[in-house]
Amino acid sequence: MTEKQLFNLEGKVALITGASKGIGEGIARILTSFGAKVVISSRRQAELDELAAEMRLSGADVTPVAAHMGDVAQIHNLVQETIKAYGGVDILVNNAAANPHYGPAVECPLTAFDKIMDVNVKAPFELSKLVHPIMKSRGGGSIINISSIAGTTPDPGLGIYSVSKASLNMLTKVFAKEWGPDGIRVNALCPGLIKTKFSEALWKDDKMLSHFTKRLPIARMGTVEEMAALALFLASDASGYCTGTLFAADGGTTI
Repeated sequence: MTEKQLFNLEGKVALITGASKGIGEGIARILTSFGAKVVISSRRQAELDELAAEMRLSGADVTPVAAHMGDVAQIHNLVQETIKAYGGVDILVNNAAANPHYGPAVECPLTAFDKIMDVNVKAPFELSKLVHPIMKSRGGGSIINISSIAGTTPDPGLGIYSVSKASLNMLTKVFAKEWGPDGIRVNALCPGLIKTKFSEALWKDDKMLSHFTKRLPIARMGTVEEMAALALFLASDASGYCTGTLFAADGGTTI
């Protein structure tokens, strides 16, 4: 198989949550550029429609479907709409995440805890279960969980978010071990500090940004494009022998 064939996604269908901006949008763009048909999802239909219209100008086959990852009924509908649009799912990218609490874990209200766990863990759990039989019937597939280095080392002020990502990491390994015989690979991408709207408060403050990056082996923030490229690798046959792995993309933060 040639290098070009390894990354070819022609005939593949990808479902991406949290896809209206940031890392999710970047993944949607790169997967379509390598031939995949893509369903993009987030909470707001208008944002998805705008992005889909723009992507179609460059020839992308993309379908926007709004869904709230904290609502199980909407999660089920998202999969049904994906099947309706393209007949199956070969690639699932669980990218949507929530973090309504910043501060000590002891001060996190139960409502915030529930939202974090529902969106960051329960939704990937439910979506993965829903696509499992579909992928199995199609000869296999790739599930990519967008986790975080906070899942291995707690981030200050993001304690419960860190707990949720640690849970997602273990869910990745559990499904990888159980679903390998079905031809389904499950991996997690664990970004460090990436320049997105989610981290805007940090990178807009030069002093704070310098504090976080100056000691890194690669002393800068990561980019959405770099995360998307790693997702392409995990979605394609290029990563055919990879499963249950946590891929850190953090400039060396965790060394």
